Formats: sequence, structure tokens, C-alpha cells
Amino acid sequence: MLSPKLLCKSTFFTIFVIITFFGHEAHATPYDYTYTAECLARPLKPQYNGGAVANPELNEGLTGWSSFGESKIEHKESSDGNKYIVASTRNLSYHSFSQVLDLDKEKLYTFSGWFQVSQGEAEIAAVIKTKTSYEIVGWVIAHSGCWSMLKGGFVVNVSGPADLHFQSKNTAVDIWADSISLQPFSKDEWKSHQDQSIQKARKTRVRLQAVDQHGQPLANATFSIRQQRSAFPFGCAINANILQNTAYQNWFFSRFRYTVFGNDLKWYSTERSRGAEDYSTADAMVNLAKSRGVAIRGHNVFWDDPQYQPWWANGLAPGDLRTAADHRIKAVMGRYRGKFIHWDVVNENLHFRFFESKLGPDASRRFYTTANKIDPRATPFLNDYNTIEDSRDAASSPANYLRKIWQLRAQGYKGPLGIGLEGHFPSSNLNLPYLRSAIDTLSSARLPIWVTELDVQPGPNQASYLEQLLREIHSRSSVQGIMLWSAWGPQGCYRMCLTDNNFRNLATGNVVDNFRYTLRRVADSVGTMDSDGFFEAELFHGKYQVNITGDGFSDFRTFDNRPSGELATMQFKLDVSAS
Repeated sequence: MLSPKLLCKSTFFTIFVIITFFGHEAHATPYDYTYTAECLARPLKPQYNGGAVANPELNEGLTGWSSFGESKIEHKESSDGNKYIVASTRNLSYHSFSQVLDLDKEKLYTFSGWFQVSQGEAEIAAVIKTKTSYEIVGWVIAHSGCWSMLKGGFVVNVSGPADLHFQSKNTAVDIWADSISLQPFSKDEWKSHQDQSIQKARKTRVRLQAVDQHGQPLANATFSIRQQRSAFPFGCAINANILQNTAYQNWFFSRFRYTVFGNDLKWYSTERSRGAEDYSTADAMVNLAKSRGVAIRGHNVFWDDPQYQPWWANGLAPGDLRTAADHRIKAVMGRYRGKFIHWDVVNENLHFRFFESKLGPDASRRFYTTANKIDPRATPFLNDYNTIEDSRDAASSPANYLRKIWQLRAQGYKGPLGIGLEGHFPSSNLNLPYLRSAIDTLSSARLPIWVTELDVQPGPNQASYLEQLLREIHSRSSVQGIMLWSAWGPQGCYRMCLTDNNFRNLATGNVVDNFRYTLRRVADSVGTMDSDGFFEAELFHGKYQVNITGDGFSDFRTFDNRPSGELATMQFKLDVSAS
């Protein structure tokens, strides 16, 4: 069994945590959130000093490492003294090097390593092989001549020995590796990382003071604090069923201030026949949401999947398709200019290439440029699936997502951009370490990240997994919002309903309400000012009302608790002359 090692020294951003067990404190191994996107001349030191990996920097020759498959492995040293391992004469994708590790199914594992290839570039996957399964740990696009970082994570469903090895479909390249690390965490440690991250990213400690009209403290005044609105965007998809259903409206608008439309804005919905545009349903949905103060994400202008084009668009010649597409983007974005906070401009263009195949490799770049010109107030987003929810899908791996961003930039798009992560999770084998490592990787782009279509496949773990996912995602400071993909219909939802057909909460709906309550909860919401009229409280970011009462007076004030790196002090001057 692996024993977590206490990290004595780490670079960049780590969070040190303490867990309390039955009245005594135990230090928890901190999680290292860092990721380096640069391809470096020399790899950085292994995270966690290698953790459970023996000989992580290859300073002891090939000790701990062996050939996996029929590859030839060698220990090499560069001219600057850096030592590393090489797998060559690879005839199959999995021919590489490996290390046997003893894994615990109750642990969560984070992995990192640095990789290079002998020529060109190649995708490399880190893989764990247990006696019952293969688990893809993570992906990297490795290059010749410099070292690239792979960061991933996994859980296993069986304890015991397992092979850590590496795969690349490009068998013509030799795989080089160095600074390899595997760190296990207990579930309590994992939760403590979340607690500390939420504390750091989502809360600010405020110091409130009440004074009279002369500036004198109102000692011993009593107060109560109530949150009026959370600063964290949390919403849910809707569809046309909401327009004539009062019960649906009451349930939805009592909970959410952000929404997105399921299919009602898509090209195949608004232009079923070429030139015959119908925005009546979308208009009604926009008007309803706006009338209730709900912000809207625009989904979507285009979908790069060939099977989700208007039926008439697939057969168009390239020139004709360009004309139709230009009309589409100008029509839909011009109609709703200034009404949406985001637009998913080209949906799922990591997996599909309909427009690129017809209009050229820079088709997406041209659409994003046009979108930003038409509605500069709405952030244009990429949006794709399996980047955080399924480590097996190389097409939309975090590494390939970053590559798509760099490609758009290299093609000339310099405007704002957002990272949309759909988040359609399975109902088995929830891989929180991979999710965390994926967000670590994507955060290096320094762009706004939203989880845009969160749901969990039906199954006995659906509600439990949803609760864990909301907590993990909310703990990440780079994630700026979460949207649930749970638009209601009388025949059911896409994958995850929150209510029954009478709008009574299902277990998933209760999870959502509990999460909403967490965002609004105010610890020590009622209390007494000290002799100097001060009171301190730690609050989630948002808008608050504070009610202050004393001998012969009662008044209230509102304030915004915004992100701040230090204690925020707010003074409220009350007119108590009438008393």
C-alpha cells in the first residue's frame, strides 16, 4: 500500500491544509496545482519529489524501470547532465517502459511527467494497467528537441499491483521521459484541498463597522446578514416547454439567474428551410428570461458536427455554404446583440471539422473574428465534450484543447476567447483527479473557463456524483461559472432531470438546492458588534444586506463582497438622532 509523503518544498502554487480527525489535527499532503505549457530545454523537478515513483529523475540508472512489451529501453544523459529514460524499437503503441506500483482503490492519484520524442511530434498517453482494466491517466503532445509536461489523474476499482506505462500510436518515434511523479491522496485530503481552494477563491473576510451620524461606534448593536445574490454564476438549460408552463417557470426562476437554450437557437432550429428563418420561439425564450433578470449564454452559432447541420446545408458547394454561413452568423448574432453574455461560436470543433473540410482550415478563426465584431460584449467560446469527463478521448484532451486555442491565435484571431467544457459525466468510475488535472492544464491559457453542460448519466450514483462534481468544479478559481444541462420535457431530459413532471425535486434537484444553499450560506449571520462597533465575518462573494438594530433604532445597508486578497473593511453610517 502506498503511503502519502509530506511535501517539504514545492514550487509555484500549492495549498497547505490541515484535517481534523476526532479532535486532533493531522497535516495533509498539499496538492500541487501547477502546470507548465511551455516546451522546455530541461524538465522541471518532479512534483511531490516523485511521490510513489521509484527513481523519478532517473538518477539511479534504470532502477525501478523495465521494458513494457518488446521495446528496447536505455538510460541516457544529455550534455547538460540531465538523465532520462528512452524506449526505442517500438512496434506497437504500448511498447515503452513501465514501473510496477501498489495501488489502493480508496485513494485518488495525481500524475505528472515530462516527455520528448526522437523526431517530429507525437501524442503520448500515460496508462495504468490493473488486473481488471486499463486507465488512461492523461495525454501530452510531445516534441523533438524539448520537454513537454503531461499532467493527469486516475482512480482504480481494485487494489493491488499495477503497471504504469506509456503509449503512442506513432511507433516511429522513441519515447523519452523524466521527472515522473505519482502522488496518492486520501478522500479526506482531497476534500481538504477543495475546502482550502473554496476558502481562497470564493470567499473574502469582511470587517463591518456601524457608526452614528457623528462617526461614533454603535457598540453592542445587533445585526443580521443575508445574501441577496451570489457572485458565482450557476444556471441551468431551458427549452421551449417553459414558455407555456407556469409550474416550470416558478420552479426555474426561483433558483437560477443564468440559462442557456438546449436546441432552440441552433441553426437547424431557426432556419429549417433555406431563407425561411423563424426566431419566434427563441425570441419568446429570450424575452421571458430577460424579464426575470436571467443572463443567457448563446448556444450556438455553428456546430461542426456534419450530422447536426440544417438538412439543406450539407449538400451546398463551398462557395454557397460560405454565403449561407455568413448570413447565419450575421442574422443570429445581430438579432441578439447585447443580450447574451457568451456565444458558443463553433461547437465541438475539436471532434469535428465540417466547416474546415468545406471552407478551409481557418474557417473557425474567421467565424470567431466575425462574432467578436458583431457582438464585442459577448465572449466567444470554444465548447467541447470529454475534456474533463473522459480521459480516453484524445481528440479533446486538455493538450489538444490548448492546441486549438494556439491554432486560432496563430491563424490571426487575437480577440477574447472562453473555454467551454461540456461535462457530460458517466455514472460509473468518477475520475475527480483527471478532472482536476485537466483544469490545471487549461488554466495555463489564462482564459475564462465555464462548465457549460454539466450532467451525469442515469444510474445509482447520479446524485452522489453530481454533488462531488459541483464541489470539485466550484473549488477551482479559474472556473467562472457552471451550467446544468437539465432542460425539462414531459418525456424526460437529455440525461439528467432535476424534477419529476410535477416539478417536485428528484435527488439531483435536492443536490442542486443544497449547492445553491451552500453558495448563499452565511456563517455567524446574526451577532453583536464589539465595543468599537466592529464585526467580522467570512462571506462568499456576492451582494448582501445587513440589518443593524440597537437601542431605539433599526436600519439596513447593502454591500458587495468582491474578491480581495485582504480583509475588506466596510463602514455604515446610521442616523440615530430620532432615538
